[in-house]
Amino acid sequence: MTMTQKNFPKDAMRVLKETSRTFYIPITFLDKELKHTVASAYLVMRAIDEIEDHEEVENDTKHTILMQVSDLLKQPFDEEQYLQLLAPVKNKMPEVTLRLGDWLRACPENTVHIVMNSAHEMAYGMAKWVKADWNIQTKEDLDDYTYYVAGLVGVMLSDIWEQSAGVKTDRDLAIGYGRGLQAVNILRNEQEDYDERGVSFVPDDWTRQDLFDYADENLAKADEYMKSINKKTILLFCRLPLALAHKTLKAMKNGREKISRQEVEETVEEVQKD
Repeated sequence: MTMTQKNFPKDAMRVLKETSRTFYIPITFLDKELKHTVASAYLVMRAIDEIEDHEEVENDTKHTILMQVSDLLKQPFDEEQYLQLLAPVKNKMPEVTLRLGDWLRACPENTVHIVMNSAHEMAYGMAKWVKADWNIQTKEDLDDYTYYVAGLVGVMLSDIWEQSAGVKTDRDLAIGYGRGLQAVNILRNEQEDYDERGVSFVPDDWTRQDLFDYADENLAKADEYMKSINKKTILLFCRLPLALAHKTLKAMKNGREKISRQEVEETVEEVQKD
């Protein structure tokens, strides 16, 4: 029995499914060893993301917690200290966040340093943007924000592919992949983000068309990224979120809000065909 299976919580896939269906399905395409590695890594990132996203926690509190979490991840993880710093908001936090220690313990020894480094950097970047109240004014700001919330996940996964499966990919293209998915999310949730959180992730003088161009430019990098992957299960894993992003973008360009559940299911079938 490998390290991963021993420490991988029996209910981790349930938590993953509840937290993100978009990520749950492609993870099921991976072989067992890699499935556990990627699931635990993703749950770590998601635990931090939920702090940044929380609608009932003040920005000052978020900033303080995220900075402290970032510092905690620079050394061997102290779960007691982590739960202490979450104490003021403990009742508001979802299970995935409260169980960060479980997800870190589930990371295999050969990849846990990759995950901790990425999570440390992500928490720091999110803290920075919380403090700035997500006030994105320029393309550089948008690049910086999308790097921390999505590009970094691409880099982390690329490092995992290399470490666990010997698959080498390009770091900048991996960032483009993450940014492209995030740009599609920003386009899809633009109104909701503004109405519910009073936040706009769109640079000051940009039109919706500029944001479409930004998404296209980054998804083109994602398409390029795919060409260097020569392992079938990793290819399938990467193919699905990208196919869904392309379809969603096309639908929005045609004036639709998003793609239907049926189109999602058809895409899941399509990517597994060849």
